[in-house]
Amino acid sequence: MVILAVDLGKARTGLAICDKDELLASPLGTVEDRNPDRLAEKIAEYAKERRAEMLVVGLPRNMDGTEGESAQNARIFAEHLKELCRLPVEMQDERGTTITAHSFLNTTDTRGKKRKKVVDAVAATIILEDYLNRRRNMR
Repeated sequence: MVILAVDLGKARTGLAICDKDELLASPLGTVEDRNPDRLAEKIAEYAKERRAEMLVVGLPRNMDGTEGESAQNARIFAEHLKELCRLPVEMQDERGTTITAHSFLNTTDTRGKKRKKVVDAVAATIILEDYLNRRRNMR
């Protein structure tokens, strides 16, 4: 199943996608739009173009596992995407993904403007990998 993952950032939203066999998650890039309706439309277009069969939206929980305003906003956005795309939408805990993404980018010595452009897509890839691992473990 082709799955599109979404990491809702403050300035950018990262996107990642997996192959039909759900083995490899790859970054797609970022979308820069702060208007939730336009952002959802752009993500829906990506999903349609790539023939996604499901969406995974990162859930920004607090480190203690509780959900704050950001998590509630992510849930609202996910519901909007679900209605717009008419695809199943799952939420995936995204705690620590941005920190892990920065660690990966440190390893590859990615700095400056290039780093800002890719960090959210890398975080979306980590969210998708985590989701795929969880899915495999549930089978």
